[in-house]
Amino acid sequence: MPTDQLSRTFAALADPTRRAILARLSTGEATVGELAEPFDMTFAAVSKHLRVLEGAGLVSRGREAQYRPAHLDARPLAAASDWIGDYARFWTGNFDALGDYLERLQETGETTP
Repeated sequence: MPTDQLSRTFAALADPTRRAILARLSTGEATVGELAEPFDMTFAAVSKHLRVLEGAGLVSRGREAQYRPAHLDARPLAAASDWIGDYARFWTGNFDALGDYLERLQETGETTP
């Protein structure tokens, strides 16, 4: 199991069901039953996904008697976004260089080497 926050965040995001749960929670709190509705899985399976999301710090759960709504905590996503952003700048630079190269080829009428 990953130990650093960024690894836990990406491990939690690796599953499409967990990403869908986060998307749902971005619109507001929800119970396990509400989160399970769009999926063909048991409440227990959804609860397991929630535990992974909780372990990554992406979800917290309230304790109001029997009602335990889940809440999105997007703070770990900011760190993941920053990390990805570093690489987005790398790819943008490479694509810009490729675009410049292709423009030069078109201007000179050359074909690819």
